[in-house]
Amino acid sequence: MPEPPGSSDSPGSSEPTPSSPPSGPESRDRIYRSPAAIGGGVLLLAIAGWLGIDALIVGKGRTPWLALAGLILFVPLVVAFTLRPAVFANDDRLRIRNPFRVIVLPWGTVEALRSGYSNEVLDKSGTKYQLWAIPVSLRARKKAARQQARADKEGGEVRPSRMPEPTGPVRAHADQIMDELRELVVARGPDKRAQGEPSVRWAYEIVAPVLAGAVLLAILLAVG
Repeated sequence: MPEPPGSSDSPGSSEPTPSSPPSGPESRDRIYRSPAAIGGGVLLLAIAGWLGIDALIVGKGRTPWLALAGLILFVPLVVAFTLRPAVFANDDRLRIRNPFRVIVLPWGTVEALRSGYSNEVLDKSGTKYQLWAIPVSLRARKKAARQQARADKEGGEVRPSRMPEPTGPVRAHADQIMDELRELVVARGPDKRAQGEPSVRWAYEIVAPVLAGAVLLAILLAVG
């Protein structure tokens, strides 16, 4: 029962206001990432490290400085677009770690999840955020469509790889993830713990070294 007006400042009062969400431990995150992007990022970093360190050690004149500026610029960009992107979903909110931003959307603020040539989430204000960690594969969609067509023709379901118990139509992996997120929106959206305001934070740990590397490289090229 809420306290009478004016009693919230009384000594010893510790009851939350009616608008406060119930407190409690946060549920464990489901984490979605792109294995292909991670593999490509590791390969690019290995090549950049090999070439860059070689130039730093044996390079002459301005070469070591150019190599250093290139590494400062290139390495954070590779990390941003390959290793960094991830989507974290629990019972209360969706957290999107994109190359240069981190977006937190309580489920109550999510309006829709859309899949086209990219996967996107829209909040109730109409703002759109791309899910970099869940890239769309047209090839995977075509493969799933062929499997489903064969299943329909044979009158049964085709079981895709690593899916021991198929429960519906064959879907590409990214589309299966989007289906899971849509289920969470429906199930958790009305919950009091899943309310709040969206938040967006710039990834300064990525932006700062990229800008520093770009400035240093521009100065070196300008002074010739």
